[in-house]
Amino acid sequence: MKLIHCIILAAFLSSCGQQVAPTGGPRDSIPPKLVAALPEYGAKNFKGNKITLVFDEYITLENPYEKLTYSPIPKSNPNAEGKLKTITIKLKDTLEENTTYRIDFGEAIKDINENNILKDFSYTFSTGPYLDSAFFTGKVIIAATGKVDSTMIAVLHRNLDDSSVAKEKPRYYTRLKGDGSFLFSNLQPGRYNLFAIKDADGGKKYDQSSELIAFLNSPINIGTDTSTVLYAFEEEQEAKPAPKSNSKPATNKKGEDKRLRFNNNLEGGRQDLLSTFILTTEHPLKKVDSSKIRFTDKDFKAISGFKLDKDSTGKQLIIQYPWTENTAYNLILEKDFALDSMDNKSMKTDTIGFTSKKESDYGSIDIKISNIDSNLHPILLLIKDNKIVLQQQAKQEKYKIKLFNPGECQISILFDVNNNGKWDTGNYWKKLQPEKVVARKQTLQIRANWDNELRIDLKDIQ
Repeated sequence: MKLIHCIILAAFLSSCGQQVAPTGGPRDSIPPKLVAALPEYGAKNFKGNKITLVFDEYITLENPYEKLTYSPIPKSNPNAEGKLKTITIKLKDTLEENTTYRIDFGEAIKDINENNILKDFSYTFSTGPYLDSAFFTGKVIIAATGKVDSTMIAVLHRNLDDSSVAKEKPRYYTRLKGDGSFLFSNLQPGRYNLFAIKDADGGKKYDQSSELIAFLNSPINIGTDTSTVLYAFEEEQEAKPAPKSNSKPATNKKGEDKRLRFNNNLEGGRQDLLSTFILTTEHPLKKVDSSKIRFTDKDFKAISGFKLDKDSTGKQLIIQYPWTENTAYNLILEKDFALDSMDNKSMKTDTIGFTSKKESDYGSIDIKISNIDSNLHPILLLIKDNKIVLQQQAKQEKYKIKLFNPGECQISILFDVNNNGKWDTGNYWKKLQPEKVVARKQTLQIRANWDNELRIDLKDIQ
């Protein structure tokens, strides 16, 4: 013990000298290193209320209140302070007997000169004659997307009542890593309920149904069970009726421009063969005279068989038509064809000329799916720019998609357990798990004018 005091004293005295900036040489890339601790790392039968950690260089302790994790969770957060080469932690709670305590520093410790982070550093001690060594690992996946949210936390409750996750702080908690994984170490063996929650308010409780949650259907046995995967979801919210507004619609002021303006969804003047033609206005349309909308070929001969609709917002006019590749079309919008809620109207006849894309602008996809379990009702999802661009039930081994827009697609499989053709969320209070969407790490790059192949083995991604 005297030796430890001498080391700490020597380290402190050395820190009192003048700090001199480095004068050259290679950049320091080595993070700080612990050289002394009081009590020592892994100490047993600890009875004090202060911990001192000394490092080999000047450090900064960044945002300790948020970045440091204490296990078991204390009633009152300790005071942690970094100064020169030393971190001092003062405990406020009375420590429990025969209990192993762990402090995880995350990425809070950095050296001053180069901001090198001391990653995954932790400090452990026990108030009893031994250190608990049980551990538990896992991963949290967002059920609806197959992706991860590293801002969530995993929590362990000793109280096995269903309501404890909403009413009490957990016994232990840990933050997720960037890949959605988590690790609990130095745990006391026993039965626990495991959850992952989106701790938006810092209370470490699931007290809002709009927050993400993941749970297991039964408790885990720490000391026997070692790992699992959790699927997080947000409970379905009841739709609330929109509040009635007594205000009158806004009107144009005298002298303002009252021309009806609109945009379209053409891509460089070309129409996607797989999409509808859409005109979008700023304000909802309250009047549309379809007799003043004409759809023609390049020679201005009328085309029949198209369908004209208005969307639910009233801001879009949609033309559906079985486009022929590399073909010129005209959309003629006559004067006064439409009036919006601001009484803006078309002042003159406009003609929008465009050409449909070629089939060679698209790629085809040959899909082969193996090891299909029909009981799980798998659905193949191709996602581009965070939008589902293909949803295909995997009922057979081979599919052919003739035309598909080029680009990079993410590949996911929805296991549609209730076979209703869509993803269904869960409900913790009803003990309903969400349906799983499993994302494949490899993406699919669709090349134009190319027969692209997609091979999926469902055994590899379940």
